[in-house]
Amino acid sequence: MVQSQAKDVDGYLAEVPEERKVALTRLRELCRAELQGFTEVMAYGMPVYERDGIGEIAFASQKQYISFYLMRSDVREAFAEQLAGHDMGKGCLRFRRPEKIDFALLRDLLRATAAQPGKIC
Repeated sequence: MVQSQAKDVDGYLAEVPEERKVALTRLRELCRAELQGFTEVMAYGMPVYERDGIGEIAFASQKQYISFYLMRSDVREAFAEQLAGHDMGKGCLRFRRPEKIDFALLRDLLRATAAQPGKIC
């Protein structure tokens, strides 16, 4: 997906390929449930979850995969063992197929992020 021009996350989800829509909608619901006190915004063409105006979590439908951006280095370090073996960039997890998304792991990462503020990479 080329960078979205959607004004809100509903518009973003309306643009994603049908085969990814269910997984991305589920991911959004998980973010909204676990990130109490965060604000859902569109930034850099993707859904971002901010605390006090600072993006800590985001996700995107990329050409080859779904990306889950975890911008908290402390949370990544705390979950290093659980993240080992996953396709990762510096601050993102990549899932090539929607059915391979580990929602339990993402829930745990979201809960750890929400528990307290921390340093953004």
